[in-house]
Amino acid sequence: MTRAILSIGSNMGDRLALLRGAVAGFGPRIRAVSPVYTTAPWGGVEQDDFLNAVLVAEDPAYDCRDWLAHGQRLEQGAGRERTVRWGARTLDVDIVTCAEPVAGGFRACRSTDPELTLPHPRAHERAFVLVPWLDVEPDAVLDVAGAGRPVRDLLAELDTAEVAGVRPTDHTLTPAGGVAP
Repeated sequence: MTRAILSIGSNMGDRLALLRGAVAGFGPRIRAVSPVYTTAPWGGVEQDDFLNAVLVAEDPAYDCRDWLAHGQRLEQGAGRERTVRWGARTLDVDIVTCAEPVAGGFRACRSTDPELTLPHPRAHERAFVLVPWLDVEPDAVLDVAGAGRPVRDLLAELDTAEVAGVRPTDHTLTPAGGVAP
């Protein structure tokens, strides 16, 4: 079994429908869904704003590579094209961190494989990941350079303008009776 923190985003097409499709695509694996935020693009490529959210997911049969493969299938189904690094995209599914169960909780998996670097190497720099993550896990911890750091502390270290740029929306990704954060 693994537990994954997934960051999802879209800035092309019907952004909200694409994010809802990702939630539906992970189905019963979803344990929590953050509120939806709108954010400016990250990485310096001129493009439209994103809608972003964070999902907490678990599956007894999945390992970390299964989360990657599942996310990539959802991206392909949404018409994602990887032409420009940090460019516009219909759907982006990033694995922020993945953990395996151990006595008393979970232990974060580590990977330096270029196809699946865990934890995500830049998650601690991205307010659009940290803000919604705290909505679903107020005590979240992220491994940064080999040390577990409270996500709340990482967010406090970011530029205040970047944090302020993660703006709440009235959108929801779950239907009535669905998984709530």
